[in-house]
Amino acid sequence: MNTYETRLRAREDIAERTMAFHFEKPSGFSFKPGQAIDLILADPGSATDSQVARHTFSIVSAPFQDEVVIATRMRDSAYKHALKSLPIGAIAWLQGPSGSLTLHRDRGRPAILMAGGIGITPFVSMLRHATREQSPRQILLLYSNRRPEDAAFLVELNQLERKNRNFRLIATMTQVAKSNRPWEGATGPIDEDLVRKACSNLSSPVFYLAGPPGMVDAMRQLLNDAGVDDDDIRSEEFFGY
Repeated sequence: MNTYETRLRAREDIAERTMAFHFEKPSGFSFKPGQAIDLILADPGSATDSQVARHTFSIVSAPFQDEVVIATRMRDSAYKHALKSLPIGAIAWLQGPSGSLTLHRDRGRPAILMAGGIGITPFVSMLRHATREQSPRQILLLYSNRRPEDAAFLVELNQLERKNRNFRLIATMTQVAKSNRPWEGATGPIDEDLVRKACSNLSSPVFYLAGPPGMVDAMRQLLNDAGVDDDDIRSEEFFGY
């Protein structure tokens, strides 16, 4: 993988305890929606502990955009503290792209995206790209969070649904009683009943799973129990994101 120098442009809060970081897009850097980078905060040639200086993130921005954006839960780790305190304009390094969680080539087959929490990040890139291209592929996103406060990019996803007639969003909250915001959408976890009803009119879809490892394992088992072959399931697990 190639290594590129970049600079931090901006940071913003996008959900509770969740931030997005905007970096300059280096000359010559290209990627496919759904791919990831390693973000390196210390000079790759220095003696800094690589486990502290480096972290893998899915790319939130789409290939047509002039920046590289990542988003993460702001947990109590040395790396996250270093990332949050990075001054605007500071130099960092991108290594990549990497990963194969990219949409299948056959646009006649629908894509069903199933995201838990910050696992939404690769799917935002895919949906921005598909909306820009006005892709004929049918895309359904099932997006689970505890509360609306925790749901990163939810406002944008609703906007993308309005712009893209081939995209449908079903967002569901599992702990809405603990929310300080009103919620009139679906509640409860993504279960077999929800998947069956949502997918009833989609023929031969390919499923994409992204989120905490436990959620990804549970969704894969749910799909297997519903008769979905492993060849039609692609996944990415988010450890500590």
